[in-house]
Amino acid sequence: MIGRLNHVAIAVPDLDAAAEQYRGALGAAVGPAIDQPDHGVTVIFVELPNTKIEFLYPLGAESPIQNFLDKNPAGGIHHICYEVDDIIAARDKLVATGARVLGNGEPKIGAHNKPVLFLHPKDFQGCLIELEEV
Repeated sequence: MIGRLNHVAIAVPDLDAAAEQYRGALGAAVGPAIDQPDHGVTVIFVELPNTKIEFLYPLGAESPIQNFLDKNPAGGIHHICYEVDDIIAARDKLVATGARVLGNGEPKIGAHNKPVLFLHPKDFQGCLIELEEV
């Protein structure tokens, strides 16, 4: 059901410093900062040959990323994102197996302008999973 790894998301306390570290020290192609008000974050994508790294920074005090950074001030891995061909079919199959979809269970448009869903980390070995329809 799941396809390729789309990205690994890292919550960061300083978006500019994270971007500069990957650009300068690692020589990575770093994209622009993009506000995602529906998700309460600002994101930057680092393009790698086989996947992406997504930096997440809180967009306002009510951001779920702010809550993450309050618990993990240095930042850290927030979630991993897998591609799926049909997000509704994937959701329905996962729910039938007992997995919990966060929010209202309906896809939202994510940072790549594609439908996304998040799966409860307690159902996946403590890891928050994002599914993105390709």
